[in-house]
Amino acid sequence: MKDDFPIAQLRKETPACQHKIHLNNAGASLSPTPVLAAIRAYFDLEARTGGYEAAALKADEIVHFYDVLAQFLHTKAHNIAFTTNATDAYAKALSSIPFQRDDVILTTDHDYVSNQIAFLYLQQRVGIKIIHAAKRPDGAVAVDSMESLIQKYRPKLVAVTHVPTNAGVVQDVYTIGKICAEQNTLYLVDACQSVGQLEVNVAEMQCDFLSATFRKFLRGPRGTGFLYVSDKVLERALTPIFPDLQGAEWIARDKYVLQKSAKRFEYWERNFANVLGAKTAVEYALQIGMPVIEKRVKSLASYTQNTLSQLKDFQVLDRSDDLCGIITLHSPKFTWQHLKQHLINQHFNVSVAVKSGAWIDFEEKGVDWALRISPHYYNTAQEIDLLFDFLSNLS
Repeated sequence: MKDDFPIAQLRKETPACQHKIHLNNAGASLSPTPVLAAIRAYFDLEARTGGYEAAALKADEIVHFYDVLAQFLHTKAHNIAFTTNATDAYAKALSSIPFQRDDVILTTDHDYVSNQIAFLYLQQRVGIKIIHAAKRPDGAVAVDSMESLIQKYRPKLVAVTHVPTNAGVVQDVYTIGKICAEQNTLYLVDACQSVGQLEVNVAEMQCDFLSATFRKFLRGPRGTGFLYVSDKVLERALTPIFPDLQGAEWIARDKYVLQKSAKRFEYWERNFANVLGAKTAVEYALQIGMPVIEKRVKSLASYTQNTLSQLKDFQVLDRSDDLCGIITLHSPKFTWQHLKQHLINQHFNVSVAVKSGAWIDFEEKGVDWALRISPHYYNTAQEIDLLFDFLSNLS
């Protein structure tokens, strides 16, 4: 890790670092003080002036949210929609696609549980077919399997989760995007766990939709997410089920017209304090620099995996060489409830993935839970050493 990385300043701007070892960034990161300040300032303004009035006073800053996020994703402001969370964004994207019986969704074994449930819902309600591509030995989706299945089935949609919530795997969404573009296939990427720890470039990814949240590696507030929507989607006039007055304009008794931009995927009501907090979180990441963040996270992930692999009572479940800020462990010696409570008692923040959230993956691995360790750039190797020492001595 580079000596000039501003770790002291970043930890100073993350107050909980003084009394917690927060290794649950794949769940919800600790927001830095500028994000918290932006949220508090807006609520103070709203308390003094009123809800609609505060929004009017801060209109320019609110609009700037789209510019900042567009810069971050390498796109344009009109391609960005604000949502309340990643699943909200994902569901709106799915609902805009006019699925019919026997249409195919091609996906992976690692796609997020809520996505898998949504696919099953469409299968039950509409009669679509769900096909899972084969995997590489490290568990990530095999691109050649994806390509051959796209050519064979001509799916209505290809859906891939960039970084699974239940495993330390980075899936090759860029090569898959190139294939989808060549075949003119709609492509939906769940970037919930990658945005904020890995550089995400939607132009290079060539996706049609990309959904994510702010609360994880972007370090923004809960209750905020976004959806990237490509120009191809906008030109096809795809729209989510039940647009409201934000997404469309009522122009006659029996007629409405859609917003020309990705705002057709938004709802009018939102928490504007959180919008400004989300904007500040993106600005904070841009100030550090995503290449710097990605390098730091990968370095810390490598250290974490190598260190925790030495535990005698635990098995590191991840097999990929393409590391990210998620490392998963299992031990037959403990129940996850027992293990997590001991960690909480010692001021470690971690999370546990259970089989109901990763059915295909955990069934193949032969486990029903995994301890998920998710360091971020403000964590340190010393904190990983403390975790190792604690787990080594646990009985």
